[in-house]
Amino acid sequence: MPSPEPRKYWFPAKRYGWGWGLPLTWQGWAVLVGYIVLVVAGVPVLKATQGTVVYIAYVVLLTVILTVVCWLTGERPRWRWGERDS
Repeated sequence: MPSPEPRKYWFPAKRYGWGWGLPLTWQGWAVLVGYIVLVVAGVPVLKATQGTVVYIAYVVLLTVILTVVCWLTGERPRWRWGERDS
């Protein structure tokens, strides 16, 4: 029986600190680009028409969604100290 393929993470853990680095896969890049496009598109659509508070709530919601996607598809985050941590 062949061994299962290692899991391909969309977002790798950062080498230093806590969190995730730039995406490794096209899916990760699609999520990141989508996040950026939605944040920028919200400026004329929400901020200009609804106000700053609504826009900030919108960006917070998008950031929470991005964090959940990173958590589900990326390496488990933990504090890392670079090469010493390998």
